Amino acid sequence: METSSRPLDTLNKARDKKVIVELKNGKQIRGILRAFDIHINVTLDGAEEYQDSELKRKLGPAFIRGDTIILISPSE
Repeated sequence: METSSRPLDTLNKARDKKVIVELKNGKQIRGILRAFDIHINVTLDGAEEYQDSELKRKLGPAFIRGDTIILISPSE
């Protein structure tokens, strides 16, 4: 995998792709990354909430505050 010199460059490459967002509360949100800002607030389409690798609920479009996020990773 190619590495970028800046974190926002890496995040920009994941735009319009499926990502996994891990939160401080132990939950995981999976969806298509549509947008983000310098605070790493993100918007996802088709978001689904997982806990302990089990689907808990389908959220649809979602906005996640950057200060709740531990990591964002490509899903596929």
